[in-house]
Amino acid sequence: MKTNKLLLFALIVATSVTSCQKDDTPTDIPRVTTGLYVLNEGLYNSNNTTLTYYALSNNNATTDFYAAANGGTGLGDTGNDMILYGGKLYIVMNVSSYLEVANAATAKSIKKIDFKTGSGAARQPRYVVAYKDKVFVSSYDGTVAVIDTATLSIDKFITVGPNPEQMAVSGDKLYVANSGGLNPVMDSTVSVINLTSLTEVQKIKVGVNPGSVAADNAGNIYVGCTGDYGAAGPKLVKINTATNAVVKSADTAVGKIRFYNGMLYTTGGYLGVRYIRTLNTTDFAQTSPNFITDGTTIQLAYGLNIDETTGDVFVGDAKNYTTAGVVYCFDKNGKKKYSFSVSPGLNPNTILTIKQ
Repeated sequence: MKTNKLLLFALIVATSVTSCQKDDTPTDIPRVTTGLYVLNEGLYNSNNTTLTYYALSNNNATTDFYAAANGGTGLGDTGNDMILYGGKLYIVMNVSSYLEVANAATAKSIKKIDFKTGSGAARQPRYVVAYKDKVFVSSYDGTVAVIDTATLSIDKFITVGPNPEQMAVSGDKLYVANSGGLNPVMDSTVSVINLTSLTEVQKIKVGVNPGSVAADNAGNIYVGCTGDYGAAGPKLVKINTATNAVVKSADTAVGKIRFYNGMLYTTGGYLGVRYIRTLNTTDFAQTSPNFITDGTTIQLAYGLNIDETTGDVFVGDAKNYTTAGVVYCFDKNGKKKYSFSVSPGLNPNTILTIKQ
């Protein structure tokens, strides 16, 4: 994790957490139908990542669903990202340093893919994306792993920049944010990987400490750069993928970025704020300082996702990092449709829709 977040979580752990939280797993595991999966990150070094399943049929949230489906065995330490692809969940466990592959219909484990070097050092995987028959995982050791979805084995590691974070696919290219967040001098580049040759072909200079990345449907990539928390401020950068040139840069702080229906939806900065902003993709003008229109209050917007078929916007509220998180669903007009607690889950950072 980045230096400031490590310090924050270390302080929280030292002052507020004395032992790993345990959850009584239900004896009857609900059948997965249409609903949501929520990855609750937990606290750094506390071994308390959980997976919540929320069923739309009865508005019931089951936590920890993964542990319930796997005989009480939990996910581990610091679940950082998750995707649903080809009927499988791919869950990135940063501190435990592995990729969990589970059946999306049951959450039962299929395989744990180890992310350690030959000498046993943790690679610290961070984010995951999919393209055709491959899954790509960035790791803090400066690599992107290429995983075959049929064999669930790592084909190769592609060297990129230091401490890579989020990634996005556009056409036949993968864009990787190289944060350098654990280095005394942070990085300021995005690596471009050719998805045919599976090699890095270019680095693009953006702002200092790039982390969040999103692609639109018109051949553009958007990169949120945090800055160095000092002289170098935050930036939002737009890259045209036809030329790999930066075509727009603005001094604004964003956390998570999602593209939907011609606009960018963003949380406000690395540690998050209570608002979800919407931005114009052309000039980054703020189309709304707060997407939520019905007065619903978010304490700390941590997770953000959008169902492209309905326009529903999902927000994970981390509260104060040590209080059980809450997930909100808003319609495309910013009005709350429903919400649910992920208790005892902490820090809901990834929200996926599942339709069975």
